[in-house]
Amino acid sequence: MSTTARFSLPVDVVLIVLEDLELSDLISLSCTCKFFYDVVNEFGWSSYLRRNERQSFTLHISRERWSPLAQVKYNTLADRGWSYSRFIARPLSRAWSGNLQPVLAVSSSRLLVAAGGIIYSYAIHHPFAEGYGTRFTYDGSYAFTLGSRMPGRDITSMVFIDDGGENRTVNIGFVDGCAERFDLPPHDSSNWRQRISLKRVPDKALHFHAGYAVESISYSRSSFLSLSSCGSVALTDLSSASATTTTLHLGIRSWSSHLCMTASTPYAAFGVTCTASPAPLFLHYILPSGFSPTASLALDSPHQRPSAVYGITKPPPCSPLGASDQIVVSGWYDGAVRVHDLRTPEQATSAIGGPASLKPVLTLQDPWSLEPVYCVSCGGGSASFVAAGTARYSVVAFWDVRQPTKGWSVHAPGDDASPVYSLILESSRLFGATQSRSFVYDFGPGVTMDTYPSVPPASHRTIDRYLRPMNDGIGYYALKYDHNHVGMPVPRSEMLPTHLR
Repeated sequence: MSTTARFSLPVDVVLIVLEDLELSDLISLSCTCKFFYDVVNEFGWSSYLRRNERQSFTLHISRERWSPLAQVKYNTLADRGWSYSRFIARPLSRAWSGNLQPVLAVSSSRLLVAAGGIIYSYAIHHPFAEGYGTRFTYDGSYAFTLGSRMPGRDITSMVFIDDGGENRTVNIGFVDGCAERFDLPPHDSSNWRQRISLKRVPDKALHFHAGYAVESISYSRSSFLSLSSCGSVALTDLSSASATTTTLHLGIRSWSSHLCMTASTPYAAFGVTCTASPAPLFLHYILPSGFSPTASLALDSPHQRPSAVYGITKPPPCSPLGASDQIVVSGWYDGAVRVHDLRTPEQATSAIGGPASLKPVLTLQDPWSLEPVYCVSCGGGSASFVAAGTARYSVVAFWDVRQPTKGWSVHAPGDDASPVYSLILESSRLFGATQSRSFVYDFGPGVTMDTYPSVPPASHRTIDRYLRPMNDGIGYYALKYDHNHVGMPVPRSEMLPTHLR
């Protein structure tokens, strides 16, 4: 490449200019001449990707193989799908039996769905061609037993733990109060129905909460935290040979946790049922000696009334909300999603005999639904979306934080009369789970009939009444409505095409 352009502008100056160019500017510049075409391809697209990072668990390995231009093209097409609310909806399995509260975990090579005492594993296959999404196949399942004649215990939470890229080590929380580590063995590729039984050893559990269910677990920078329903907290540094555990007791009904060890002052946020305490969401700073003995900051709402917080998360890198380790996004009992910015301590109000209180900088709510929010996740197009799983009718609500009043909601395939218990949102996909089945919304390009496992035809059971494939054989009908439309939402049966009512 020549060191100067025809108008004698040094390349290093051109590179500085590239740092401030948006997508349309880079496209136009690359079309002007061969010199700028080469400059943009060699430096421009990679610079743009650094400034517009996308959180993609299931595409991480593929993106490392793609050229910068292929990544930009994929991101642009996925962002377009988000901007027009266009996606492919797919169930990932047939309906489970019983009323379960499933949880999800995802890594770069597998998706895990825990329902009851079983974990269903989906392998992620990375395409050879650039710019095509990954493919999922059902791998098999794992059952966790306490003994040959002892009943299993439901899984309440799980998270992948760093294991050098193998993506087989998970920490699992159980309803009996144990948080245990497991290394998941591979399945026999010739037997996709294989169920591997793993023996639990509660005596060697990482944490034990005296029989109270593990409601939430969280992992950040080699530190592992578990929270029980009675408010007992345990924190362990897994990178330490001694694995010292620090404990804390909140003394109140607890639901959710979020651990952040990457902040300048590490902290853990907890969601609880608020009756007499100052707020249902508060955080404790983590000091070299352990947790701060009392709450360091209460993350409040504008309404001083009893409430609860069921889900806590953070935005991805490059989110319009700002630095992710200083932003807390939470789902509340009153149906709102609230965003608190820890970088604004001057806005915190002092409280007599309690922690300072910080009001939210943004509140998101579906005006047609006052149902509690059970789970939240952030990501999506331009890393600017917030997704919330609600307590009824398998509804997932979406908001673009750049246009927070223009949200929309969609029912999961099958339209189960169920909460959405777990969500994982990445740049082009949302994975979710109701009490009946797991599902995915795919906003990316190139989705085919082979992208996800085939699902047996809907049965005549009531639970499958609204599970209907579309004519293209790829997607399934999913009922959607905008938050700002005029009039009440249409009843579910009337939202179906005439021939499916």
